[in-house]
Amino acid sequence: MALSKLLVASLLASLLLLHLVDAVDQQGYAQTLGSLKQIDCKGACSARCRLSSRPNLCKRACGTCCKRCNCVPPGTSGNHDVCPCYASLTTHGGKPKCP
Repeated sequence: MALSKLLVASLLASLLLLHLVDAVDQQGYAQTLGSLKQIDCKGACSARCRLSSRPNLCKRACGTCCKRCNCVPPGTSGNHDVCPCYASLTTHGGKPKCP
């Protein structure tokens, strides 16, 4: 009888400890998300697409990529090594999606 009470008490203490650890972990995750700032995709894509022959198409594709990756490479072309996420997005046909 005493052994079963001890077992139940230790089980409850373990569950309480796990719950507290999980709550602290989730709070840290929420603070991390809050500290990540979104870049100005419209401004970054306008700069990226300023020399494009099809600026509206370029800005639309760039905006989609920017929202997904929160990054736009500097300059009007290339520099994909700065934003690996931006460089890795492809169309259904396997071509690079982001200008």
